[in-house]
Amino acid sequence: MSLRILPVEGLPEIDAGTDLAALLAKAGEYQDGDILIVTSKIVSKAEGRLLHAADREAAIEAETVRVVARRGHARIVENRNGFVMAAAGVDASNTAPGTVLLLPEDPDASARALRGQLQQLTGRRLAVVVTDTFGRPWRSGLTDVAIGAAGLSVLEDHRGHTDSHGNELTLSITATGDELAAAADLVKGKTSGVPVAVVRGLGHLVTAEDGDGARPLVRRAVDDMFRLGTSEALRQAVTLRRTVRSFTDAPVDPGAVRRAVAAAVTAPAPHHTTPWRFVLLETAQARTRLLDAMLAAWQRDLRELDGWDDARIARRTARGDVLRDAPYLVVPCLVMDGSHHYPDQRRAAAEREMFTVAAGAAVQNLLVALTGEGYGSAWVSSTMFCRDTVRAALDLPDGWDPMGAVAVGRPAEAPRERPDRSADTFIEVR
Repeated sequence: MSLRILPVEGLPEIDAGTDLAALLAKAGEYQDGDILIVTSKIVSKAEGRLLHAADREAAIEAETVRVVARRGHARIVENRNGFVMAAAGVDASNTAPGTVLLLPEDPDASARALRGQLQQLTGRRLAVVVTDTFGRPWRSGLTDVAIGAAGLSVLEDHRGHTDSHGNELTLSITATGDELAAAADLVKGKTSGVPVAVVRGLGHLVTAEDGDGARPLVRRAVDDMFRLGTSEALRQAVTLRRTVRSFTDAPVDPGAVRRAVAAAVTAPAPHHTTPWRFVLLETAQARTRLLDAMLAAWQRDLRELDGWDDARIARRTARGDVLRDAPYLVVPCLVMDGSHHYPDQRRAAAEREMFTVAAGAAVQNLLVALTGEGYGSAWVSSTMFCRDTVRAALDLPDGWDPMGAVAVGRPAEAPRERPDRSADTFIEVR
């Protein structure tokens, strides 16, 4: 099999309303099975996607549906087409000063229309790929990729086939559309003034139908392991952290909890101490032993100290069902090792408060990290009201102070939508 990539030269400057198919039909000689690789810039110009915009940032904002990562003025975003790329595809190169080019509104539709007209004008069986320039995660440099296609499948699925050694392929899916776009860019280039190239020798890829276009190349959100930049992922994890009160029966991965604990113990602490311990209740027997002991202690105190009747006690202690129904519990404990001892109560109280704040920071780290692992959680304060009982049930040292309990598991239902909460309500500026 031989492969040739041929430039289509002599094209004039493209303006809004230009009959791009007619120009391409006259500029080249085509054969059945040729694949035309067309830079999106000339498609955008022909479709009138030129915008007079002194403020490119505003144009980017208008085309953005989700910010993936931001560093200074540089932004990686998801645009209206679902593509994750720099600056939403808004381009100020190869266009007059004071103007920017937007991507075609529907690149697949553009490819289908161009293919249909070209096949009619040339009488040839053709495919069309519309391309744009992308950066790639983990790789330096830019390359062209397919953003629109007609007349070929942009993905070639090898799963179920065998390699030359007889091994069955289970994961291999080739991004044929992107490979064609990148190969053609070696001929087109960024500054050569050649916006179209013909790939010849792969006629077996050209289909009778227009096909699904380039849409299959866009990874679904549920499959995207790199959906956010670092700071955006952190903010989203914090935002998505909710108190989950209903869990499925799915077991919790102990390794995920240990990774969350490793994140928890990066919290700040006074005097270079590590004032946290995390007790992991991984067996049903351990959880039941603790919760039965706590229930008895709560019932006793509410009856003897508060004078509550049995019905009121039952309603109050039912709040602990979130712990009993969870498949996994974590009991964070505060230890005062390394704390300073002060003779007066004021400074002694402040010392303990410092350590308590550090424990709270560690618990928040734990909850956010569990969210990142895909688990729901609920921090419940009840162990703080019966600390001796908890220490006895879990056989903990006297110096370990239980600071609530965290229920962990897979959420049984999606969390309710929560409106954005403005920080202004909680801020005083001096």
